[in-house]
Amino acid sequence: MSKSYDICMRNDGILVFTITRPDKRNAVNFEVMAGLNEAIQLANETKVKAFVITGEGEEAFCSGGDLGKFHQLKTEEQAYQMLIKMGELLYQLAMLSKPTVALINGIAIGGGCEIAAACDIRIARKGIKAGFVQGKLAITTGWGGGTILLERVQHSAAMKMLLEAKIYSFQQLIELGFVQYIYEGDRWEGLRNNLDFIFSLEDTVLTAYKMMFVRKMRLLDLKERIESEIRQCALLWEKDAHHKQVDKFLNKKMTDQ
Repeated sequence: MSKSYDICMRNDGILVFTITRPDKRNAVNFEVMAGLNEAIQLANETKVKAFVITGEGEEAFCSGGDLGKFHQLKTEEQAYQMLIKMGELLYQLAMLSKPTVALINGIAIGGGCEIAAACDIRIARKGIKAGFVQGKLAITTGWGGGTILLERVQHSAAMKMLLEAKIYSFQQLIELGFVQYIYEGDRWEGLRNNLDFIFSLEDTVLTAYKMMFVRKMRLLDLKERIESEIRQCALLWEKDAHHKQVDKFLNKKMTDQ
């Protein structure tokens, strides 16, 4: 049985973490979490200039948590144990001393947008769609992505994306400030063409600039705010409204197949 992720160190100093579950639209399971933790630790090594997250195939970057697995979690405490595990990873990702990039090759939904938000830079393939749709499942963002989003885009744009809980076109994502760069064709060419400035700078310069952001986030109590977000999501997770919406979604998905 193949792993749910791949970690690759490129010759140009870019460490790439790929979710390899295209049949599940690259949804996150516990194995993906373990792999992301491994990759983040490797990204701290001095030879790494930048850390990139992407998804296998051309359909999905990440569709969030694997509802088929996580819907088995019914209580607040059960949900919290899963949410805090991923929340800690996104905190580490946001605070990593190297530039981080979400290479959005396909649709990004829910938790997939939280992962993208935790990265410093978002590069998207022309035509992709993305959205924080958690509200439609009667929960909030639960991995810390909502809290981090408030630091990535303007307050009004963040509230729009969270409250509307809908999927946006790539053009709308640019206008909202969520996506900074667009590529067409090969993703690796798109990465290099858009991030040529990273390859031209010394890694010491990249780290120095990234640490400016890290110091700011420490002052703004990012970790504590993420913890509060996770607690709120876990509370809502236990409610009947959430489980009904997930059942409805899963039943619709089975009917569509």
